[in-house]
Amino acid sequence: MKALVVYCHPKPVSYTHAVKEQVLSTLRAAEAEVRVIDLYGEQFDPRLTGQELTLYADVAQNQSGIETHCADLMWCEALIFVYPTWWYGLPAMLKGWLDRVMVPGVAFHMPAEGEDIKPALTQITQLAVFTTCGASWWLTRLIGAPGRRTILRGVRLLCAKGCKTTFAAHYLMDSAQRPSLTAHLARVDRKVKRMVRWAK
Repeated sequence: MKALVVYCHPKPVSYTHAVKEQVLSTLRAAEAEVRVIDLYGEQFDPRLTGQELTLYADVAQNQSGIETHCADLMWCEALIFVYPTWWYGLPAMLKGWLDRVMVPGVAFHMPAEGEDIKPALTQITQLAVFTTCGASWWLTRLIGAPGRRTILRGVRLLCAKGCKTTFAAHYLMDSAQRPSLTAHLARVDRKVKRMVRWAK
């Protein structure tokens, strides 16, 4: 199993960091091949520039400056996102990564007139989100859970047909206590182990 973990959190010590470490520990214990993109750790620039937008559809040039990220994306069979949910959606850093790295020729193929884009990440058979939310489950669902929708629906359309999805969120983070936090890490472990079984 070739797993790419895209991690997004600005603090080196956080519960989201603990979730990421649990994901990595479980993957490595299962002898999966793992690559990690730490967006804040590498000070990734999430801004899509005017020049990048001009070259967006040019598959010969649109990977300039993001070559390693694109290569990792095209390498993986399982794409895993670990991030906090802020304002019911993705952190700006992660949204910017999608804007800049999910380019034509890497993530999808540009459509012919009157058609939708065609998937290019067809080697990805599993897609996962591990996140935290300050809001409750019901309030997040009332708003529409746009972060979950963007990745598990939108990005999934670029992956293999029948791509399996995994989702785990810890809600009400602002008032969470240790027993709940510990139990959630165990849940993350179980879900990652299930992903590994699916890959066999």
